[in-house]
Amino acid sequence: MASETIHEPGRDVPVIARADVCVLGGSCTGVFAAIRAARLGCRVVLVERAGMFGGVATLSMVNVWHSPMDTDYRIPIIGGLTTEIIDRLRKRGAVTDRPNDPNWAWAFNSAQLAIELDEMVREARITPMLHTILAATHIENDRVVAAIVENKSGRGAIVADMFIDATGDGDLCHRAGIETYKAQHMQPSTTCAALTGWASLKGVNLGKLLLEHGGEHDLPQGFAWGAEVPDSDVYMLAGTRVYEADCSEAQGLTHAEMEGRRQVRAILDIVRQHAPQAKLTLQALPARIGIRETRHVRCLHQLTGDEVLTGTRFDDAIANGSYRVDIHHHDKPGITFRYLDGKEVYIVPGRPSVTSRWRPVTEANPTFYQIPYRSMVPRTSLGNVLCAGRMIDADGQAHAAIRVMVNMNQTGEAAGVASTLALRARCSVADVDVTQLRQTLAQGGSIILA
Repeated sequence: MASETIHEPGRDVPVIARADVCVLGGSCTGVFAAIRAARLGCRVVLVERAGMFGGVATLSMVNVWHSPMDTDYRIPIIGGLTTEIIDRLRKRGAVTDRPNDPNWAWAFNSAQLAIELDEMVREARITPMLHTILAATHIENDRVVAAIVENKSGRGAIVADMFIDATGDGDLCHRAGIETYKAQHMQPSTTCAALTGWASLKGVNLGKLLLEHGGEHDLPQGFAWGAEVPDSDVYMLAGTRVYEADCSEAQGLTHAEMEGRRQVRAILDIVRQHAPQAKLTLQALPARIGIRETRHVRCLHQLTGDEVLTGTRFDDAIANGSYRVDIHHHDKPGITFRYLDGKEVYIVPGRPSVTSRWRPVTEANPTFYQIPYRSMVPRTSLGNVLCAGRMIDADGQAHAAIRVMVNMNQTGEAAGVASTLALRARCSVADVDVTQLRQTLAQGGSIILA
C-alpha cells in the first residue's frame, strides 16, 4: 500500500549565515571541531538541535571520560581540547581524578561542562545555533553548498565551503546521499539518572537485586555502573538498556526515550521493594538518551577490531585510544571486555566475573590503538564533507572500543583541522596532506604518535 503524501510547493530559502566551515552537531566532538577550525582563522557556524552543547557528556548526563594514558599508564596518548577543558573544569572543583584506572580517569559535573563549552565557543568567536535542526542539504557540482536548517525563526540556509557531520547519526551524510550502513545488532542505548541518597545503598548489591528481580519489572539484564558528581551528593547511575531500537529513526528514538525512563523507574521500584532501608531520590533525567550506535558512514577505510586489538599503526593516525573493547550483548545479559593484552572478561552484575583469553599470551602487547584519518573521509564524490564521532567507519568490534568520548573528541579536532587545510589548499578532504594534518594537530596540543 502506497504511503499517503502531501505536496509541498517549492520555495526560496533565505541564507541565514555564511561560513568557511559549518559543523552539524554540538557534542564535544562537534564543539572541538569548531574550535580547532576557528583557532586556525576560519569563520565557523556550529549547529546543535538541543539547547546546550556537549552531547552525551551533558544532555545524556554521562559524566565520565576514560584514560588519556596508554594501558601501562606510562605515556600520555590523548591531549588537545580534551585535557584543556578538563583543566578548566578542575579549577572550578568540577572534576574528580582517578588516575591509573581502566574504568574512568575523570568524573565531572555535566552542568559545569555545558557552561564551559559555552565559554569556549564564545572565546573562539564561533557563531552558535542552538535549537536548530538539519532538514536537508543543497548540492551543486559535487559539493554541499548549504545546510538547510529549521529553528524558531523558520527555515534557512547556512552556506559554507566545508561541512563537518558530527551529528552522531550521520544525518548530514545521509541527507546528502553519502552511503551509510547499520550493524545488524546495534549497541543498546542507555538512559542515565541523577540520584541522591546513594550512600543509603551501602551493603546492598544492586547488581544482584536487578538480576534477581528485574524480570518482575520487565527490566532487561544488562549492566549497571555510575559515578558521583564532583563536589555534590548526586550520583549518576547508568543501569538501563534499550535493545533493538534504531535511534536514527523517529519512531525508534521515541520508543527508546520512553522505555529508558520506564526502566529508571523500574530500578527505583526494585530498590524500594527489596532494599527498603535505602532512600534513593530521583533528582533528574537526561534531556536525551545516551546512544551508542546508529548509522556509520562508508569511508575510505573501515577500522577493524583486529586493527584495534593488535594496535595497528597508521601513517595518517589522528587519534589514539586505550579504552578496551566493550561489547554490550544483544542475546545475553552483561558485557564482555576485551583487552589489548589478550585478556577477556565477561561481567554480569550479581554474578562472578568469568575471565578467559581472546588470544594466547604473548611476550609483548600493544598499549594503545589508533584511528586513521581515512576512516573519517566519506567514500563519495562530494569533496567538502567530513564525518567525526561515533558514525565513522568501524566494524562492530572496533566501534565497541573507539566510540567512547575521549576517542571521538580527537576525531572532532582532526575534522576541524583537516577542513581548514582543505580550504587553504583548495583540495578535496580526501587529498589533505596527512603529514601537515598531523603536524598542525600537534601544534594545537594534540598528542600525535608514530
